Amino acid sequence: MWLVVGLGNPGSGYSGTRHNAGFMVGQSLSQRWGLKLASHTCSSRLAETRRGRNRVILALPQTYMNLSGLAVKSLLAAYKAKPENLLVIYDDLDLPAGEIRIKPQGSPGSHKGMKSIVEALGTQSFPRIRLGIGPKPEAIEAADYVLAQFSGEEKIKIKQAVDKACQAVDMIISGHLAEAMNAFNRKKVDFLEK
Repeated sequence: MWLVVGLGNPGSGYSGTRHNAGFMVGQSLSQRWGLKLASHTCSSRLAETRRGRNRVILALPQTYMNLSGLAVKSLLAAYKAKPENLLVIYDDLDLPAGEIRIKPQGSPGSHKGMKSIVEALGTQSFPRIRLGIGPKPEAIEAADYVLAQFSGEEKIKIKQAVDKACQAVDMIISGHLAEAMNAFNRKKVDFLEK
């Protein structure tokens, strides 16, 4: 099974902000897969489906970003899932807007949601997809930047990044993590044939 978690902040005031890029991917996946993120279990909005032979739980934690680890730890316990079957999707200031990066494991960097998850689980060994929201202008504080809405040009780039991330999710949960990394861990990537 796979637990696919998109990170963000709940509430209409945060909708469309840079910090909610992970939520955007989760919402796009729910539409692509014909799901409704309705259930409120483990402090998350959830939907469940099957993709090929895999049971997939799609979750958007409702704990606010900095406490994402509480929801993720609860979800793993409830579904008896291992960290290696967790796929986390989140925004990254260090990547240019529109780019994505896939890693099988690693440090949370400066992302507070990922720090919360790593601390709660006691491991960095789970795959993740990072969506670029940078670069941040020097004159703006990071917190103000990530909680602001995407600009007009950024909206086009983030839509492309969301589309690429959705393709990557399908590849990863089908057992093709290395192929997804090869396909998407480049600055420019042509969309895969569907």
